[in-house]
Amino acid sequence: MKSKKPKKPLTIEQKINRRTFISFGTFAVLSGAAYGGWSWLKNSPKETRTVTAGAKAPLRRALNKTELAFRRVFNNNNLVKTYPKERAAKVVRYNSGIGLQPNPDVENWQLQVKKQSGEVMNITLDQLKALPKTELVFDFKCVEGWDQISYWGGVKFSDFIAHFNLTDQAAMPYVGLATPNKKYYVGIDMPSAMHPQTLLAYEMNNKPLVPQHGEPLRLIIPVKYGIKNLKCIGSIVFSNQRPPDYWAEQGYDYYSGL
Repeated sequence: MKSKKPKKPLTIEQKINRRTFISFGTFAVLSGAAYGGWSWLKNSPKETRTVTAGAKAPLRRALNKTELAFRRVFNNNNLVKTYPKERAAKVVRYNSGIGLQPNPDVENWQLQVKKQSGEVMNITLDQLKALPKTELVFDFKCVEGWDQISYWGGVKFSDFIAHFNLTDQAAMPYVGLATPNKKYYVGIDMPSAMHPQTLLAYEMNNKPLVPQHGEPLRLIIPVKYGIKNLKCIGSIVFSNQRPPDYWAEQGYDYYSGL
């Protein structure tokens, strides 16, 4: 019986050619899979319009599952990173004016807080400023991909809830906020709203807010992307269901957590 001749070792050029073939083959397979997935998603039906709309149905299902995952690990003991005041931007980026008015009537402004019972509380800016002031310097993040360290001052949302005896309302899973003209509105899950760094802010860089940044009162919620940080709050409602949300109706993620 003849013994098999040992195989000749591959030359360097043959090794390179083989690796190149495997790499290109793998790339082609993955590219084909990616294109197939993209094509499938593109041709999928849109979600049924509810409090969310505009997204493809499979994408919305994925976003909702991602929200559940975020909720399972969310903890109010986990604080966002803060910075010295000197690091804060002197010129704070202005990104959107939806729902804003160029000259808000600050003198007559009141925050409407609507309870589930139908009772409406009207709270003035002076009443809010009488509460302990909290300052926050953090990295504000936008879904468009930019971020900026900014410096805010106001009252903790949790302090606001406690002071105005709204603890029973905060037992509900959601809170909704809207501008006075109702043109911009957000829905926030209550654990995020009650995060110890969430503010009803009335100052930016230690000065009163200006119109383009939400004068006289805005939401600063550092555990969310900027689309949830509502400017110029006019009303607050509490709910057992998801409140309407402007960008979720345009196909964006409802939770928008970081």
